[in-house]
Amino acid sequence: MKSYKQSEPCIVVIFGAAGDLTSRKLIPAMFNLFLDKLLGDKFSIIGIDRVEMNDDAFRSHLRKKNDELSRRGKADTDSWNDFASRVSFVTGDVKNPEIFKNLVSFLNDNDKKWGTVSDKIFYLAVPPSMIKPITTGIGEAHLVDDREHNRIVVEKPFGHDLDSAKELNNFLKNIFSEPQIYRIDHYLGKETVQNILAFRFANSLFEPIWNRRYIDHVQITVAEDIGIEHRGGYYENAGALRDMVQNHLLQLLCLIAMEAPVSYKADEIRNKKVDVLRAIRPIPADQAYLYAVRGQYNTGWIKGERVRAYRQEDDVRRDSNTETFAAVKFFVDNWRWQDVPFYIRTGKRLHARVSDVIINFKPVPHQSFPSAMMMQPEPNRIVIRIQPDESILMRFHAKHPGETMRLNPVYMKFSYEEAFKVATPEAYETLLHDIMLADFTQFMRGDQLEIAWEIITPILDFWQSVPPTDFPNYDAGSWGPDSSEILIAQDGRAWALSSSHQEENKFMVEW
Repeated sequence: MKSYKQSEPCIVVIFGAAGDLTSRKLIPAMFNLFLDKLLGDKFSIIGIDRVEMNDDAFRSHLRKKNDELSRRGKADTDSWNDFASRVSFVTGDVKNPEIFKNLVSFLNDNDKKWGTVSDKIFYLAVPPSMIKPITTGIGEAHLVDDREHNRIVVEKPFGHDLDSAKELNNFLKNIFSEPQIYRIDHYLGKETVQNILAFRFANSLFEPIWNRRYIDHVQITVAEDIGIEHRGGYYENAGALRDMVQNHLLQLLCLIAMEAPVSYKADEIRNKKVDVLRAIRPIPADQAYLYAVRGQYNTGWIKGERVRAYRQEDDVRRDSNTETFAAVKFFVDNWRWQDVPFYIRTGKRLHARVSDVIINFKPVPHQSFPSAMMMQPEPNRIVIRIQPDESILMRFHAKHPGETMRLNPVYMKFSYEEAFKVATPEAYETLLHDIMLADFTQFMRGDQLEIAWEIITPILDFWQSVPPTDFPNYDAGSWGPDSSEILIAQDGRAWALSSSHQEENKFMVEW
């Protein structure tokens, strides 16, 4: 269970330290943890990469990026210098065993200097192809023999399909024990995502109606208005289904659908998530078209600027069939959720950047008010807004002021920013702190990851066997292809375009 305490003596070794992930996410996150006094006095960061660079150049590069990207803005010079004095850089090729021998000597000498056995965290900020060479070197150097203090962090993508994910899991488990492996998914570190458990299980108000008797359907939308941002090489081999659905969106679905845990222990939470994944109704490959649709963005307008089509992006094939949009209908076959559809969608170059979980309730069983009194008859709704404008909204009907009985939908809103008056930590801050505390609650277990791959594999197989004939099929700046609207419309429902805020702003009451 997470605690807001200082980490134990700790050394973080970042492989691929010259890459964007280190400068854009990891170092700003660790510097904020340092400013929040969540890192103990005994901590150190070692960056390893093939790039020729000395300590001063590395620190200067990191400060520049931190000042540009940190939620706190530019760093105070004294604070940064104190932090940076604990940061060093080593130039080396991880395929050379000498790099690991030297690392062993450094770590042992550092423990002697500190007079304690420190935690060692090996963070793989590298392409998937480098995972095996690095972990092999770590294992052969006996850097993971201390299973209590040594951990490894692996970024997504974790495998390209079910077979490769299983192979990678088995490979890592030959070197590490499962509790040492932290498969990181930054979405699970977002405050609003973590708050889903608190919202559901710390309040007696919601859980009694959180089931098929009251809920009509659930929508999960993770939309981005940006394109692939110079990641054409990666995205061509991934696509929206692998990049977002297999991990982020299925994890959100688990948090919404899981049963109440007995405790907040890590494996208890993860067991409940696995139960949800195992209950998801299998999609036959030959019927995947009934449950899943895909799209690829064309040219269009985003925030008044003309943007390129996906096939015009750098490092993308001009006849590419990679999907930049995916929408899927899932069912969770258990007592709580039987026949309640979960509609999920995600895409690039959509109308707005928004991540919403929307719980749509059934209409009242008997309408006491004449239809003339209902100005906008809409079922109740709960909106959990993950980003931006982190908040939770509830839609219900209220009487419009006046002598006659007229009913309007109104929203009550809980805003994180307004309620707590503190800056929300970045996801990587939360997850890095969890790793230092050896809390793996928010990290995917091996079996959980493999089941997630099993769920989407029939869709991947169908899409591979039946190439699309209509790509590109949605304009940048839209909400995706028409087939996405048809997917939900054929069930008599529609996507809730909550990112527009038009309905909410018109009928808003403060909570």
